[in-house]
Amino acid sequence: MLLESQQTGDTLALRLNGDWCIENIGEVDAALAGIDAGSRRVKIDCSRVNTLDLSCAWMLQRRLEAIRAAGGNVEFAGDEPRHFRFLVEMSERGQGKPRKTEEESTTLLHGVAWIGRRAVQQATQTRDAVGFFGRVAATMLRSMRSVRSLRLPSITRHIYETGIQAIPIVSLIAFLISVIVAYLGAQQLSQFGAEIYTVDLVAIAVLREMGVLLTAIIVAGRSGSAFAAEIGVMRLNEEVDALQSMGVDPYEVLVLPRLIGLVIALPLLTIIADAMGLAGGALLSSALLDISLTQFIPRVQAALAPTTFWAGFIKAPVFALLIAMVGTYRGLQVRDSSKELGRLTTVAVVQSIFLVIFADAIFAVVYVQLDF
Repeated sequence: MLLESQQTGDTLALRLNGDWCIENIGEVDAALAGIDAGSRRVKIDCSRVNTLDLSCAWMLQRRLEAIRAAGGNVEFAGDEPRHFRFLVEMSERGQGKPRKTEEESTTLLHGVAWIGRRAVQQATQTRDAVGFFGRVAATMLRSMRSVRSLRLPSITRHIYETGIQAIPIVSLIAFLISVIVAYLGAQQLSQFGAEIYTVDLVAIAVLREMGVLLTAIIVAGRSGSAFAAEIGVMRLNEEVDALQSMGVDPYEVLVLPRLIGLVIALPLLTIIADAMGLAGGALLSSALLDISLTQFIPRVQAALAPTTFWAGFIKAPVFALLIAMVGTYRGLQVRDSSKELGRLTTVAVVQSIFLVIFADAIFAVVYVQLDF
């Protein structure tokens, strides 16, 4: 029986059974026709329906609308069939009623809920980041007790990959940027007959800011993304879980060697970038301003303060620490799919570059306060 009914006082209880589909349309129509439209209260239970297609849902809805039109009250024991919402929407469209847009249906409550979710997400991410930093610091202190725990072969490999292999691109970028800075500076200073100060401009800009900052940005895009991608793939292949099951600390094997390798490699790359930047400035000064190398070197020495080189060099280990921490942290966050791997690799690059520039701004403010 597709429909069971039970009258209790002014309440009519209806229970739908079986398959309410187009194959049984005749039986459905007959069962619905037997419902008393004058019932004051109708309670419907659809929990035993195996199948309910759109045609039978439409017939049921029309019958229930007739009961409501006669002054009856209709309620469901449980959730209303999902077809009803679609049928109501189609009916409103057919009558020319505009569909509510998402913007119109958004309420203040939804906005507050969104703010709350974002706040909780940010708090969770901050907590995880602080926990990651603490775990790395604890692993570092524990590894200092034994040379074997530092895994020197792995550190050497990462110094080679992040440092030596990056020399060509870092040198080229530093050389070209210094040429551009020197060219623009010479153009502006020539208006005041102060072309000689182009040497000062290039030397100070390269040694204090441009050399280390450009090197860090290049390394963030090159090595930071590599850290996130390598560890992320190991996450997807369950290699990190395998290390943990063997009793090996993934932070000691995967994070620490990359961090130490980059902290060693980035200052050395900064020295090379400074040298190539000064070479680019010397080349353009010789070609454009007729300032020979024998004039360029003494002018550089006169323009530089004792702290100029160290002001840029001190930043390099800090930038390296930020890049390595972000890259490995995002790599360890990879879960489930290659799409997540690509997303977190992109996040690692963007966040590391942002943190490098932010840290550089902090250094600039501190240097001004210390007159360094």
